[in-house]
Amino acid sequence: MAPPLEESVETPKAGHSDTPEDGEHRRFINRELSWLDFGERVLARAEAADVPLLERAKFLAIFSQGLDEFFQVRVAGLKDQVAAGLQKVTPDGLTPVQQLSTIRTRVNELLERQSQIFLDQVAPGLGQVGIHLSDWDELDDDDRKELVERFEHQIFPVLTPLAVDPGHPFPYISNLSLNLAVMVRDPDTGERRFARVKVPNLLPRFVVMPDGERYVPLEQVIAEHLDALFPGMEVESHHPFRVTRNADLTLEEDEADDLLAAVEVELRRRRFGRAVRLDVVHGIDDEVLDLLVHELELNADDVYTGAGPLDLGGLWAVWDLPRPDLKDDAFTSVTQTRLARPEEEQVDLFAVLRSGDLLVHHPYDSFTTSVAAFVAQAAADPDVLAIKQTLYRTSADSPIVAALIRAAEAGKQVAALVEVKARFDEQANVLWARALEKAGVHVVYGLVGLKTHTKTCLVVRQEDDGVRRYCHVGTGNYNEKTARLYEDLGVLTCDPDIGADLSQLFNYLTGYGRQEQFRKLMVAPGPLRPRLAELIAGEAEAAPGTGRIIMKMNSLVDVDMIDALYAASGAGVETDLVVRGICCLRPGVSGLSEHIRVRSIVGRFLEHSRIFYFANGVGPGEPAWYIGSADLMPRNLDRRVEAVVPVEAPELQARLQQVLDVNLADDQLAWSLGPDGAWTKVEGGQGVNTHVELRRLAGTRAKRRESEPSG
Repeated sequence: MAPPLEESVETPKAGHSDTPEDGEHRRFINRELSWLDFGERVLARAEAADVPLLERAKFLAIFSQGLDEFFQVRVAGLKDQVAAGLQKVTPDGLTPVQQLSTIRTRVNELLERQSQIFLDQVAPGLGQVGIHLSDWDELDDDDRKELVERFEHQIFPVLTPLAVDPGHPFPYISNLSLNLAVMVRDPDTGERRFARVKVPNLLPRFVVMPDGERYVPLEQVIAEHLDALFPGMEVESHHPFRVTRNADLTLEEDEADDLLAAVEVELRRRRFGRAVRLDVVHGIDDEVLDLLVHELELNADDVYTGAGPLDLGGLWAVWDLPRPDLKDDAFTSVTQTRLARPEEEQVDLFAVLRSGDLLVHHPYDSFTTSVAAFVAQAAADPDVLAIKQTLYRTSADSPIVAALIRAAEAGKQVAALVEVKARFDEQANVLWARALEKAGVHVVYGLVGLKTHTKTCLVVRQEDDGVRRYCHVGTGNYNEKTARLYEDLGVLTCDPDIGADLSQLFNYLTGYGRQEQFRKLMVAPGPLRPRLAELIAGEAEAAPGTGRIIMKMNSLVDVDMIDALYAASGAGVETDLVVRGICCLRPGVSGLSEHIRVRSIVGRFLEHSRIFYFANGVGPGEPAWYIGSADLMPRNLDRRVEAVVPVEAPELQARLQQVLDVNLADDQLAWSLGPDGAWTKVEGGQGVNTHVELRRLAGTRAKRRESEPSG
């Protein structure tokens, strides 16, 4: 392992701070506040001077969209609990009402910081390099003429002003829509009316001027032309506002006879979910605000007021500007050396896997020349009898799905488990499911009460010595676009035990029966939870000084897993946890977790892989390594179908060790969690950036063997 760094921290500390006290509840950090702390770490990337300007704008957009989902799901769920009169406290001791109050305070702090970063840093910085956020008042006559023409031809035709009067009830405000609240007055009668104009969500959030150097908020362009929407009326005022609604998809048991149809019904319901947040800009008229709050059935605590502009998720349109000088350097994944061939040659992936397992690490290793090529070769190979695959999230033009369709059309047995309940990807998955069915693929839509989150593919091939099964088990989705942005791991293998396990798992998913014991896979729900607990306990029971645990994951929430780690710490087990997002465990607490350290890596790529290392997992002094789809959350361990696979080849274990070494040595992207629940930026003298270093190592491996014969 890499030697530990001497770490220092920035002041003041980032994140909320709450000093642990005696008592059961102080052993845990609140789940929702921990997510907001992750949001602050994302904002810190937008604030970092060494991050290219358009990438800083991107991080503002990521934070904004993440906060939208937080309100649609987490805050909406807490509000449902309050409405139902539920008072059950979380492991950290907060009731739903207390959580909502604390969340509001924290979100207001983050929104103020987001506005400050955008208005005082990012927007002026972009202006200095020729990309200006312009107000209408700052435009010259030629600019205004351009926007008038664009309004008349592209914007005006899709606008629909909706007035509120005795004959026109208050209009429905759709989820996440940006709107203008307009007060108009009839000059003849003096009668005043409220009207709503929806800013079209299919148009870019920011209108980019023809010179590509200026961008204007779309709502400002519309606001300057309200006289065209209300001819003969006097426009007294106009104010942008945005509504967030409950968008969590829930299915009743009696709807599950046709799961696909049930999901389609729920997607229609989502649009009409109860409002949970109202975003407005400073200076909004009290009269207009009171009307919005009343009609949306909200209260004052649901209103969030900022400096504007609203919905900085629209900064993706600015990020799309062709300014490579203001973005991260172009990144090209490398092809695994065992898969590299001259352009005129095609690699035989099955032959490669017969010579040994393959570990792929995206985005450093190419997804296209490994996982996508594996499925494409299986689809084209006349000796392949069957392909079975899970699909949780995939892209609109997925080559994986296209390959499955080609395989089915070629007469192969193809089964696809399409998880139509994947949150916010339900509509896309429904469309893919229909296309796959039309091509003759056996499509299964998941299980009632469970989401199928596992990332697995099974290929059955007829060979000279009999039928052989080839497998992929990974941590990330079968999506070639996110594979360039998300850090993930996967194992490609023809291990007969893993093949048998995957056959059993797919039979469980597509058929009728119960999961039984597996040879090598740890599967949830079922063996995964008790086996992880056993592995953690095994380190506590190992010879003194030999216990060691390293885990890398997205979130650590499960109380039983946290308690098991606390118990291991009490036995002296040195534990390092790399947790990208939510962490409810308190590290470094005397008498509880003094042997546990927690860090988070937030940077260019979204850390998404899960790695589990136990120094004595196979036996005394014999380590066990695993990767898979599961985080340590109740939903992953109990309410989702997950698969975690052992990595047994020494050279692949060394690769995983290298990944963890780099993560633990990072002093550029890393944050450290303290016993008080506060995250602090890690500072050190080595200058280790996880994403830069892993990219360098991947390139070095490719160069070292590029002249070697392929095999």
